Amino acid sequence: MTLDPDDPRGVLYPARLPSFHREAAPDVLRELVRWFWIPQWNLPPGETSRQQLLPFPATNLVVAPEGVTLAGPTSGASYRDLKGHGWAVGALFRPAGVASIGCDPHEIHDQEVLFKAPELHRSVVTAMTEEKETAMSQSGAPQKAVRAYSDWLSQRLAPPDDGGLMANAMEDLISSDRSIIRAEQVADRLHVSLRGVQRLAQRYVGLPPLAMIRRYRLQEAAQRLREDPTLTIAQTAAELGYADQAHLSSDFRHVFGFNPTEYRRQHRDAT
Repeated sequence: MTLDPDDPRGVLYPARLPSFHREAAPDVLRELVRWFWIPQWNLPPGETSRQQLLPFPATNLVVAPEGVTLAGPTSGASYRDLKGHGWAVGALFRPAGVASIGCDPHEIHDQEVLFKAPELHRSVVTAMTEEKETAMSQSGAPQKAVRAYSDWLSQRLAPPDDGGLMANAMEDLISSDRSIIRAEQVADRLHVSLRGVQRLAQRYVGLPPLAMIRRYRLQEAAQRLREDPTLTIAQTAAELGYADQAHLSSDFRHVFGFNPTEYRRQHRDAT
């Protein structure tokens, strides 16, 4: 499966984003890292920019000026308030990459923990903050940071094991096939038992398979609602495998705290 860094899912209010860039992982890391993401911001004094997200069901390793953290999979929507100026460089791990770095994602779900990687921190900070002779937009700092990050990962991550490759296949199936609405369908398509799918999700993702399915369907629902004002909520629900509009609205309210109609209005007001 092609992992597209331009995938618009996950960001709830794109118009509120600071400068944001994604870089595809090099071929040697494609089974371990989905992509690298780099936000940069420079806000006026006293201004706060709230970034609201419905994160991919995955673990991120994030380098920022203050250090390196491992952010586990989340059980719902999240937000981060940006102030002043800053940047981050994150690697969105594929399931196989989580195991390769020696992490149990279930133990850190809904948490962000310190990760000891001084060489990684030093190399990425150097790439992002070194003196520039050209304008920031032309400096290539994010690309330099991703190359440094990729080199560090390539030297330290073990190749994916068979379980990791199967977990990648599970994620690819769930993320790309809208007809998948139950864990039993995943088991059938992968030719493994339901218990096998549940073990893969627990070991390599840190969330139950049904939670992964709902996350991707909700991401796509939010994307459709903000990008196509002619699409009704009932049509969106039907196309994404929900039993009816009420079930989609219930999922929305449970995860976001508001219904699809309110989300559509909030997105319109943010643009």
